[in-house]
Amino acid sequence: MEQASLKRKKFKALVQKGGVMLPGAFNALTAKLIQRAGFKGVYISGAGLNNGAGYPDIGLLTLTEFAAMAGYIAAATDLPCVCDADTGFGEAVNVSRCVKEMERAGIAGIHIEDQVFPKRCGHLSGKQLIPVEQMVRKIKTAVLSREDGNFLIIARTDARSVENFDKAVERARAYAAAGADVIFPEALNSKEEFADFARKVKTPLLANMTEFGVSPLLSSKELFKLGYKIVIYPMGAFRTMMKATEVFYSTLLKEGTQAGMLDKMQTRKELYALLDYDSYSKLDEKAYGDFRGNINKEKSK
Repeated sequence: MEQASLKRKKFKALVQKGGVMLPGAFNALTAKLIQRAGFKGVYISGAGLNNGAGYPDIGLLTLTEFAAMAGYIAAATDLPCVCDADTGFGEAVNVSRCVKEMERAGIAGIHIEDQVFPKRCGHLSGKQLIPVEQMVRKIKTAVLSREDGNFLIIARTDARSVENFDKAVERARAYAAAGADVIFPEALNSKEEFADFARKVKTPLLANMTEFGVSPLLSSKELFKLGYKIVIYPMGAFRTMMKATEVFYSTLLKEGTQAGMLDKMQTRKELYALLDYDSYSKLDEKAYGDFRGNINKEKSK
């Protein structure tokens, strides 16, 4: 827990100081790759976790499942991890447990959204919102429930798609007043809207640069210049992996061999290096060596 607290402290400082990019991880190995690439944090996408389990992003996984998978990811990297927590898995009391479970899992912060449960993907139509007062209670409960003051409570509003831009700003201000550390305006429609939102909401902001959605794909430099502190890339790696895997399966079926695809694969050596395979072998050798040495000492007495 001490290491998790240190991660949170460092991440909060990064957010307050300047901008940070958070690529999406959907399992522990992808988090390791994010760290190796040189990023300073990891984003755990609810869509990634749900889709990886074979479900659409409509809140079908439970808090327990989310926390378990997020815990594996957080434990696999030295980087702070921010996790999508959908609607908080229920009402205010459920949000309280959500915060405690995610803190216990080693997460640096979560975002909760103001959608009606069951939620929908933020870039699809048909979303519905809960009343502002209900979301404010969730945020206040989340703030009161965290044990570590550096654990970030991020409030997401989907009001831009459901109501309008001005209503999204109103909700954002109410959520900030309730104690949210960061505001996440989902599905803004243009660079001008991103800029206007940053002018009107002074709380640290998060921008979602998901592919194939309603928001333009702005560069991190553009967003940092506009005043955004966190930029997430939830599903880019997942989509890249799925497309490459689809090509592999179709090629294998067509050609009956994977021989022509080897140059597109991570090698066994590269995988073992990422897993730090040798450290486990060395630990096993040391443990067995110590055991064997103790047995020999006993025999020599």
